[in-house]
Amino acid sequence: MTGSGRNAQVRGSLLLTDVTVGDRPGRAVQVVDGRIAWLGAAADAPAAGRVVGGEGALLTPAFVDAHVHATATGLALTGLDLHSSLSLADAVASLRAHVAGVPVGIVLGTGWDETGWPERRGLTRADLDAVAGSRPVYLARVDVHSATVSTALLDLVPGITGLPGFSSDGRLRLDAHHAARQAAYGAVGPAQRRAAQRATRAAAAALGIGSLHEMAGPEVSSADDLSELLLLAGDEPGPRVLGYWGELSERGGLELVRELALAGAGGDLFCDGALGSHTAALSSPYHDRLDTSGVLRFETASLVAHVRACTAAGIQAGFHCIGDAAVGQVLDAVAAVVAELGVAAVRSCRHRLEHLEMPSAQVVERMAEWHMVASVQPAFDAAWGGDAGMYAERLGVERALATNPFADLADGGVALALGSDAPVTALDPWGGVHAAVDHRTPGSGLRPFDAFDAATHGGWVAARSEHPAGPLAVGAAADLALWATGNGLSRVLADRSRLGCRLLLVDGVPVGNS
Repeated sequence: MTGSGRNAQVRGSLLLTDVTVGDRPGRAVQVVDGRIAWLGAAADAPAAGRVVGGEGALLTPAFVDAHVHATATGLALTGLDLHSSLSLADAVASLRAHVAGVPVGIVLGTGWDETGWPERRGLTRADLDAVAGSRPVYLARVDVHSATVSTALLDLVPGITGLPGFSSDGRLRLDAHHAARQAAYGAVGPAQRRAAQRATRAAAAALGIGSLHEMAGPEVSSADDLSELLLLAGDEPGPRVLGYWGELSERGGLELVRELALAGAGGDLFCDGALGSHTAALSSPYHDRLDTSGVLRFETASLVAHVRACTAAGIQAGFHCIGDAAVGQVLDAVAAVVAELGVAAVRSCRHRLEHLEMPSAQVVERMAEWHMVASVQPAFDAAWGGDAGMYAERLGVERALATNPFADLADGGVALALGSDAPVTALDPWGGVHAAVDHRTPGSGLRPFDAFDAATHGGWVAARSEHPAGPLAVGAAADLALWATGNGLSRVLADRSRLGCRLLLVDGVPVGNS
């Protein structure tokens, strides 16, 4: 793990006075050496080296985005973002404008989603070649588990035509997609990477996000990318970064975890793909493609070996698993290790499941019993859930309405942490809270305070770093956000208002424009 900017800061005594904490106005919080030292009525506040008048603004724990890809997010923020494209023609026009505006180098983009386009098809290699000519182009679909690439990029990957998931029209899935993605992001130079990482941290700070869980791995980034991000976060003020590396222990994944002192060995360790790309592993075929049930990426024995190695070392394991077949496979692997090493050893690691969109009642029971964490993305339900969204198209209405059962997880005693999976969906912590509450399936949403807790304190729990008395307690890390509103938290959550972050403290240090 690494903090943010601490070695460049002199942290003294700071008093935030006349703030609203929860629904109690007129409070004050004193911060000393990066931790909360006192809180109570403003009239009783102790002296401090610096005093910030809150003027009644709402003070909360800073948000934690529990699933982020920082470099890819920054490249989307500074590059070609196709999330708002309403048609194939619109996406091609955006590509044309970007190519004209940035005339050299590889073209990277993300966010296109053909399910709502009137043309009813996605981008192809011919579309890209017609615009970009001989330039390499990589345009990830919104779920980032498939992409369309240009001929010039295909030419950079020897043997790609023989990999699973290759298609001559340039629409790549599975191993072919991973190989193309590695080549595309491998073409990004150090300066461009650093600018992208800074852009992500700046955007997060402006949104009141104090911590980012970086989900790195050999198929989505690189060891150098992760190492550089952690160094940047340690040298410059901004949101702290907790690093995860998604590579099986049998392939050397734990070595980097130890070398970089990472938070865990998991994150985007892909046990399957995504629903939009028909690569999430299901127990029965897709509704709109009866010829496939998706793909399991690993043999169960490999997952057992990984969980065993992590548990024996006291390292948190994590897995990307979306489809019910992938979720079941991971839980079977954990069960095998429980039988071998005992439930106490497994519980102490708080192994994580990322996305977890199709858990059964048995999965919820097992996760609670083994103290596992559900790292979920409510924006997925907001974007694709319900009885008429992309999930209904892929799964059929009945299965779609059963996805992302946040209430069942919470009521079943499973620890929840909210994330964005940016750049798949935008950095938007308040939006994530609202999406968790306003679930597209009635009865599946969280209670407002539970959603807010999962978006703040839940990230610390997920990283096994929470303060026993909670995030607003004496001794807790001073990761705090001051919001430009005089309303208490219950009022803010009830009226769904979007807020501006007036002040962000990370480890007691003001960051961003604070």
